[in-house]
Amino acid sequence: MIKKQSKTKKPDAKPKVGRVRPKPRAKADVVNKYAGGSWAYTQIVKDHFFKPRNFLPGDIKTAKYDAEGLVGSPACGDVMRVWLKIDPKTDKIKQFKWRTFGCASAVAATSMLSVMVTEKGGMKIEKALKIRPQDIMKRLGGLPNRKIHCSVLGDKALLCAVNNWFKKTGQLDRVIIEGGRLIDPATKVTEADIEEAVLEGAVTLLAVQKRTKVGIGNPACIPQVEDLIRFYKEKYFGPEK
Repeated sequence: MIKKQSKTKKPDAKPKVGRVRPKPRAKADVVNKYAGGSWAYTQIVKDHFFKPRNFLPGDIKTAKYDAEGLVGSPACGDVMRVWLKIDPKTDKIKQFKWRTFGCASAVAATSMLSVMVTEKGGMKIEKALKIRPQDIMKRLGGLPNRKIHCSVLGDKALLCAVNNWFKKTGQLDRVIIEGGRLIDPATKVTEADIEEAVLEGAVTLLAVQKRTKVGIGNPACIPQVEDLIRFYKEKYFGPEK
């Protein structure tokens, strides 16, 4: 009779003592300058993207609204249309409806802008036009730097709609003209060209010159260009700390 060999119980293996190497982290795509950390979009941005406020779907009865503004280019896909109802007695914006063919940043930023303009009974036109892109971004908890240029569509469409209201009501002295000023006659670069360059990430003189050629043959305009770069850099990205 063959006896079964008893299995000897192995002693519990002691864990190896040593430094555990952490898994390599993926390179941060963007950094939230307001909340810190790395992310793509904040929860507030996602909320306004998936559940946009004051979005106007379906057929639009334009007669219901006092003013309309359209900005963007259908060719590149970023288009923003805004409709406003304005109380002529108080000069307050009572309704802000919108529609866009834009990215998540454009949708979320315009959704938040529509809330800011109409909350607490509506904002006066003058005050609404003073809302800066970074004011919207702060309410959203931040946006990726590379997406900031998408977020200004609502801001520009609001101005366009307000100008439409001024013209319809005969308030021509209140019409606001932006970006038409010629900065460099040699290259035909306007203030709008410099603003667009800054929005696309060119925040130094060399970077703006690389994009627009401004001041290369006309150095006398460079101080003005540098002032505009500082102005638009602060307007869209906030003051340097």
